[in-house]
Amino acid sequence: MILIIVQLVLAYLLGSIPSAVWMGKVVYGIDIRQHGSGNAGATNVIRVLGYKAGIPVMMFDVFKGWFAVFITSLFPDQGMTPDQIIYVEIGAAVAAALGHVFPVFAGFRGGKGVGTMAGVGIYLFPWALLIVLGIFIAVLAISRYVSLSSCIAASAFPFTVVFITGEHHPGLVILSAFVAVFVLFTHRANISRLLKGQENKFNFRGGGKKK
Repeated sequence: MILIIVQLVLAYLLGSIPSAVWMGKVVYGIDIRQHGSGNAGATNVIRVLGYKAGIPVMMFDVFKGWFAVFITSLFPDQGMTPDQIIYVEIGAAVAAALGHVFPVFAGFRGGKGVGTMAGVGIYLFPWALLIVLGIFIAVLAISRYVSLSSCIAASAFPFTVVFITGEHHPGLVILSAFVAVFVLFTHRANISRLLKGQENKFNFRGGGKKK
């Protein structure tokens, strides 16, 4: 039990690494949360600082989600069954997502968790993630709203997991539903702006604030 708690704490701490905040402060001397949309995520970094800053942030957020789950495989299984191991991985996935949204290293003011959950998906749901990534890209290309694309892709995720990839493990099915609810919850302000016609469209040229 102690080792399981250690794994969950490590997953939370990994998720808490605020790549967007640190990129802004260390490299550009700004708090990204005070610019653009105010979100500490890769999309806002691209909007304010450009792709040169935003792509590394995005890649790291995805990596930390993947690594938070992967790291559980480095611990001894303590005689746990494969089913029990999956539940530990699920716990690590949730802990990483919570860490990203409520990071201990950035005053508990983080991003919305899409990149981190994508990293989790690479580890636990690779084929389903590939499908919803296609949905995300298609909606973004048509609408130019990152928030709308994220919400639609996330909403499609549990249906993709169950009906297309045929996943039936109860824990993984519940996790896929959690992802959908989690993303919709963290985007609630965006949804409100979308309904009011006040949401900003994504500029594919990016920002470009100088160092």
